[in-house]
Amino acid sequence: MANSGTAKIIDGKAFAAGLREKVAKQVAKLKADHNVTPGLAVVLVGENPASQVYTRNKSKQTVESGMESFKFDMPADTSQETLLGKVAELNADARVNGILVQLPLPDQIEEHAVVNAIDPAKDVDGFHVINTGLLATGQDALVPCTPLGCLMMLKDELGDLQGQKALVLGRSNIVGKPMAMLLIKESCTVTVAHSRTRDLPAEAREADILVAAVGRPQMVKGDWIKPGATVIDVGINRVPAEEEGKTRLVGDVDFDEAVNVAGAITPVPGGVGPMTIACLLHNTVTACCRQNGIDVPEA
Repeated sequence: MANSGTAKIIDGKAFAAGLREKVAKQVAKLKADHNVTPGLAVVLVGENPASQVYTRNKSKQTVESGMESFKFDMPADTSQETLLGKVAELNADARVNGILVQLPLPDQIEEHAVVNAIDPAKDVDGFHVINTGLLATGQDALVPCTPLGCLMMLKDELGDLQGQKALVLGRSNIVGKPMAMLLIKESCTVTVAHSRTRDLPAEAREADILVAAVGRPQMVKGDWIKPGATVIDVGINRVPAEEEGKTRLVGDVDFDEAVNVAGAITPVPGGVGPMTIACLLHNTVTACCRQNGIDVPEA
């Protein structure tokens, strides 16, 4: 599909609001029909300002959707043993259907040890090695929230994805790898590229779908993009603004260039970001239903 001007802007904020509305209806049905209220526990270790804002938003949106919210703030010097004890307590708590330990963790705590201590059935971040393995083998898994949100927006925009050429730029365990697995499951032809890829622009120009998740501000230029391609920009990078002493958020894609070439594109901010928490709520409902042997209600 060639582009004849300016790309359609994919409004993640509006999409996320619709998903949260759907989740709230599902929660209301679970309460009315089964007397079950999904519960999400969020654990924050330390005082990282960005993490504090993020966990506060998670707890607020959990309550707004009608779910139970359990929030635990632990000091920065918390030992790994103490944190693992808290995870074990939440694993055993029937009111808690989803457990999220906010990353990054302080240096004295090994992230993999904590992530893999969470009951896989309650792992609403989708980071546990069992959920990773289920996703990789095409089975029902709890899927990491950011790539799940990206997939939802792609399917909403394009419908059937099969046969599309997709490039995932970035190979992290949180976004790049699970994104590639989700696109493979949709029968796309998937390439995973990264900083060591030879001739990255040439790889990008082949892609009908380009998902940028590399963490480098405005790295993907307009002339990297196939005309009419759908571009999902996962990057959130803070860079200096024109006004002295101020900063602004930009993605991994040079939006001002890309918007003239792509068929559809997510902005930063207001694209992928809002979808992450909405998908966390969606995953909590899914986890709750599976734990209780209930079908996820229609909304």
